[in-house]
Amino acid sequence: MAMVRKAGWFVVVAVMMAGWMGVLGSVRGVAEAGVIASTLSDAGSRVEDMAKVQAFLENKVVVQKLVDYGVSPAEAMAKVQTMSAQDLHRLAALTDRAAVGADGGVLWFLISLAVLVILVIVIMKLMNKEIVVR
Repeated sequence: MAMVRKAGWFVVVAVMMAGWMGVLGSVRGVAEAGVIASTLSDAGSRVEDMAKVQAFLENKVVVQKLVDYGVSPAEAMAKVQTMSAQDLHRLAALTDRAAVGADGGVLWFLISLAVLVILVIVIMKLMNKEIVVR
């Protein structure tokens, strides 16, 4: 490596790259920013959001969690009905994400574990290693 650094072409290439990086660093792009309005335009969206939240609150797992925390489902629904449209929309969006992530955790863990075991067996076979289970 020391011999490469002593070569004349190495110094030329290093100076050219430093200069090129200086030129590229000095050129600046134009960034534009703006505010996006976050209003709910139609009154039908509140009805849709209320239906989503109500369906979520009727789930037996959610009802059990509410009871565990000392809140009755009727109290929770009363609180939801007094929410503003923006807060209700946020809650409805969160219920979509919670419903997606609520199921199948153990199943995906078992599938991942099986794929990992199969992958290890395939790699061991490719390395001509013998697998003996006693």
